Amino acid sequence: MDRKYSRRQFIGFSSAALGSSLFLKACTNPASQTTSAGTNNFKVAIVLPGNITDRAWNQSGYEGITLTKQKLGAETSYVEKVGQPDQAEALSDFARRGYNLVFAHGGQFDAAVQQVAGQFPNTFFVAVNGAATGKNIAALRINHMQVSYLCGIIGASMTKSNQLAYLAGQSFEATTQELRGFELGAQSVKPNIKISSSFTGDWNDVAKAKEAALALIASGADVLYQWFDVASPAVLQTAAEKGVYAFGNTTDQLEIAPKAVLTSALKRLDLAIAYLAEQAKTGQLTGQKYLIGLEKPEIVSLGRFGTIVPEAIQTKALTAKAAIAGNKIQFESCQNGGKDTWCLKETAT
Repeated sequence: MDRKYSRRQFIGFSSAALGSSLFLKACTNPASQTTSAGTNNFKVAIVLPGNITDRAWNQSGYEGITLTKQKLGAETSYVEKVGQPDQAEALSDFARRGYNLVFAHGGQFDAAVQQVAGQFPNTFFVAVNGAATGKNIAALRINHMQVSYLCGIIGASMTKSNQLAYLAGQSFEATTQELRGFELGAQSVKPNIKISSSFTGDWNDVAKAKEAALALIASGADVLYQWFDVASPAVLQTAAEKGVYAFGNTTDQLEIAPKAVLTSALKRLDLAIAYLAEQAKTGQLTGQKYLIGLEKPEIVSLGRFGTIVPEAIQTKALTAKAAIAGNKIQFESCQNGGKDTWCLKETAT
């Protein structure tokens, strides 16, 4: 059985542990940073910013450690709905209790991971969607730019107002890249298309997400690319109510609002998490960035197309998908308007 720790429980455990931390360091042997495949006490935990039933980001993370338990026989635990002020303590709590591998599920955990990792050299931390790396820190990244580029092609092909919008919980490297990919995809179809963006500051606040969606729709956007957790269905349903289009994110969200959802940016974090856990158990996980894109279609892909998407537009997106997977379309760092960003690079066969 997976062990669940509520926010109150992990704070309680941590308070007791803090008082005896020096004693524990002197009297116990720390857990191995990586555990060999033949060891039975491989312990994996995940710290989640939201609810494991959100049908989006947090659920994918929870399913990742569930799959890890099934595949590797690991002892697994999780804590959900951890706010930014409690991130470092949640990570530390699992490390103090001898977990070999701890996933921090979201780019917003980067600072907390960097703060904690040096104190617990025998625990390996994985910043999912993050940019942090170090001796015992790995970053697990989805190539958001690739799949959002495809959504940009679809959105630009479907819009009637020539205005698209991107909205998400927070602005950090992963969401910035996803927005840029969406822009580049849309501009490849319509160079002068308008793309707005909005960040609510909260991945789970339904009211804020709906308010942001309504504001973007009122400004003229008729295609919304959203990335939220618990708040995700509210945006998709708002799009349906207002007669505009939207994209699902992380999981296939077509069924949430079939009249609005064009397709979904699939990111099988469960498979990616289980893969890195296997690397850790066999001692092969290192402090680097693991970037996974369309070259691994079992992890990153497009979801089902809505019936509202014409076959010709589906074919256009799938042709671009094959070009990206075959490295004929790439993204490279560049400067645009004096700012660092990413630009499209098309290569020969």
